[in-house]
Amino acid sequence: MAVKIYTTPTCPWCKKTKEFFKENKIKFKEIDVASDKKAAKEMIEKSGQMGVPVIDVDGTLIVGFDESKLKKALKLK
Repeated sequence: MAVKIYTTPTCPWCKKTKEFFKENKIKFKEIDVASDKKAAKEMIEKSGQMGVPVIDVDGTLIVGFDESKLKKALKLK
């Protein structure tokens, strides 16, 4: 399962999402869109969103920290 999270250093919901991943032992790749303009463009093209976090779970996009959607996408109980 490939999990990517697009974040910025100041985003409180990004921190909450990363904590959720760690608690559930989910490996993820963090991409800082504040320092990586190419990644920011990719995130906006994928999601149509300027806000973070944007989470990509095997191509399923979740915008913001939405625990129920994350659990469903990650097949957690």
